[in-house]
This record gives sequence, structure tokens and C-alpha cells, in this order.
Amino acid sequence: MLRILLRLAGALVLVVVLYLSAAGLGAGLAVNGGREPVTTGVRIYVADNGAHTDLILPAAAFRDVARPEHLADPRYGAEPYMAFGWGNRDFYLHTAQWSDLNLWRTAKALAGVGSTVLHVAHIPEPRAGGSVRALVLSREEYRRLVEYVRGTFAAGPVVRGYGGRDAFYSAEGGYSAINTCNAWTGRGLRKAGVRMGVWTPLPWGVMLWL
Repeated sequence: MLRILLRLAGALVLVVVLYLSAAGLGAGLAVNGGREPVTTGVRIYVADNGAHTDLILPAAAFRDVARPEHLADPRYGAEPYMAFGWGNRDFYLHTAQWSDLNLWRTAKALAGVGSTVLHVAHIPEPRAGGSVRALVLSREEYRRLVEYVRGTFAAGPVVRGYGGRDAFYSAEGGYSAINTCNAWTGRGLRKAGVRMGVWTPLPWGVMLWL
């Protein structure tokens, strides 16, 4: 029995090592390497909480889909920016903070079980620094990023968020260990034309190029 447990533990360690190695390789192999820095355009932000990344974009392009009446406190609907994060529905709805972390929900999410949601928070313009990076996009780059985020919204009921300023929306796509919240962020930035790794399942892979 002990031998079986040791083999299982060894196999798990090997899987983790291979995953981290692949994540490092995917993050390090960047596309859109020829992009020139933009000085005038639309300022966006990317935020990292250590496990998850959000795209923070001007609210004007999304007020028709993420409306004030969806919020517990509609007054927050006047905020100038919205933070967008994508993820597994069951995990996201029940994990407002680290103390809510549940191993079973995490395992199911990584295994690809369940549907997805887009979490939208109405916020003031953030201050760049530390875990928040600012990026200026050209109008065309921003148009592509808006198209990507809007394309993530799916038909379905709106669920109130963790507080007065946020809500959850049914989303397209399936979450898994391969297609994570950070992979979603990185994919959007790549589609916009930003220099970004070809696969960014972990937050540092996204922030590496910003």
C-alpha cells in the first residue's frame, strides 16, 4: 500500500513539474514581438492577485451588456472602468476570498467540470504599480480587445456579485487546467496585438510581458 501511495505521489509531482515547465515555455515564447509601443490611444490595465488576472477596461464600451441595474448598488454603474475576469462558475461564485478556497471545487474546475462565468466589477480607474500594469492600446488594438471580451458574454441569468459593485454573467468557453482564467486574459491581449506568450495558464506568464 505504501509503495502504491509513493508511486502516486511521484506521479503527481511529475505532472506538476511538467505543467510548470510547459507553462514557463508557453509564457516565454511570445507572439506580436514586433509591436511598437503606443503613446496615444486607450489606456487599459491588467491586475494580478497572485492566482488570477483581470482585464480592466474603460466602461463605455460595455455599459449596454454590464448594466447598473445588474448590481446590488446601481450607483457603482457610473464608475469609469470595469474589471473583467473569466473562470469556472461554481468555483468563482463560491470563492470571494482565499479563506473560501475549497479543494474539491478547485479540483473539479481544473478537471474541466462545469460551466463558466464572466465576473465584472465596476471600479474607479486604478493606479498602476506592483500587481497592476498599465498599457496603452491603439484604437484598432482596443477594438479587437473589446470584441474579444464582449464575445465572452453568453445568454443566461445575471448573478449578483460579492458586493455592491460587481456581478456574474454566463460565459462562453470551458475552464480547465489548460484553459485557465489567465489563459483567457493572455488570449485577449494576443488577439488585440499585444506582445504575449503563446500559452499563459499562470498569472506571472501574463504579467511577464507587460
